[in-house]
Amino acid sequence: MKKFSKQIVASSIFIIVFVSSLLAQPAQTLIDVNIAPEKSDWVYKPNEKAKFNLSVTKNNIPVQNVSVWYEVGPEMMPPLKKENIVLKNGTATIDGGTLKEAGFLRCRVVATYEGKEYAGLATAAFNPEGIRPTTDEPKDFIGFWDEAKAANAKIPMDAKVRLLPERCTEKINVYEVNIQNYKPGTRLFGILCVPKAAGKYPAILRVPGAGVRPYNGDTGNAEKGVITFEIGIHGIPVTMDASVYDNIRTASLDGYQNYNLDDKDRYYYKRVYLGCVRAVDYIFSLPEFDGNNIVVLGGSQGGALSIVTAALDNRIKGLVAFYPALSDVTGYLHNRAGGWPHFFNAANLSFNNSPQKIETSKYYDVVNFARHLKVPGFYSWGYNDVTCPPTSMYAAYNVITAPKTLFLVEETGHWTYPEQWGMAYEFALNILGK
Repeated sequence: MKKFSKQIVASSIFIIVFVSSLLAQPAQTLIDVNIAPEKSDWVYKPNEKAKFNLSVTKNNIPVQNVSVWYEVGPEMMPPLKKENIVLKNGTATIDGGTLKEAGFLRCRVVATYEGKEYAGLATAAFNPEGIRPTTDEPKDFIGFWDEAKAANAKIPMDAKVRLLPERCTEKINVYEVNIQNYKPGTRLFGILCVPKAAGKYPAILRVPGAGVRPYNGDTGNAEKGVITFEIGIHGIPVTMDASVYDNIRTASLDGYQNYNLDDKDRYYYKRVYLGCVRAVDYIFSLPEFDGNNIVVLGGSQGGALSIVTAALDNRIKGLVAFYPALSDVTGYLHNRAGGWPHFFNAANLSFNNSPQKIETSKYYDVVNFARHLKVPGFYSWGYNDVTCPPTSMYAAYNVITAPKTLFLVEETGHWTYPEQWGMAYEFALNILGK
């Protein structure tokens, strides 16, 4: 696997700071539970025994005689080993056992100090490049999506644009845009940022992570001379008061990931995936767009949508995907981790374990879109992600035959360091000629 150049252009600093504020590493705690595989690259061969080095520290000094319990097992699955121990000198080495096949072995530790619990985890990889998907591609997969795109293209875009003067700057205009998508009367909302200076510009389509929220738009890249369009997926305005989204999140859109999963033609993400293509249509309609150079970018659900959009729309020239969700979701049906939103894990199995839902999932699984990618992609994640398990992400990554760059930061979970975003934007802007 390749690691992209670590040179970060100075002009990316604003973006790095902005994004890292949204996807920052976890806050520090009084007690640090530090755990890592004994191997420096965290990678083992199948049947090779993994060991984890553990230390519990306060002010970077090991805590004497601290009680901990730990469990070890394949990620997201029931543990194979549990034990309570006392760390006399604040350190220990844990024998984690092994895996016979490609996958990930996770060690979770909880330390108790003055009545409070502090947790840490580490995940050892076993031949991750050997992980293969559990899902398969339906015979009519391409035909299904070609038909859906053709039907969507017949719906008038009917773009409505509203200037947001309070968000504009000396260099860019910022708008809330809504366009028709999926069926007449259904709208897609987003924030469009366009450089004011006359000229033709490349574009970035920014696709969202899971949830229900407002959006600010990607003003930083627009200031560099790039059209940016950051979209929501739920068909509601993206500039309302935060309390409105709180109410919607816990009411009508609670669990939207599961809506109509038993019907591939009505499943919630059909409108979402087609909306990403419709957003590309809108960018191509802009007189300021250069008509050629466009990249799609996102993390988590947005990482999934980046891959999906690039696979569905051959106008996309490159993609950035952080810890992509919706990848190999059937993993749990094969006794290993599956991707977010974990349709078939123990908590959801009784609700979702039906032939119709399993079959529908195949039409929306990122693995089956990844198989059809033809453009360069930048990917980044860590081994400690409990939201989008690395097993699921590698299942998608390993089937990609297009040029691909993977920047691993093994210790990270469902969060990023600024350097990851710096490299991602460097990658994207290079494709765009900026």
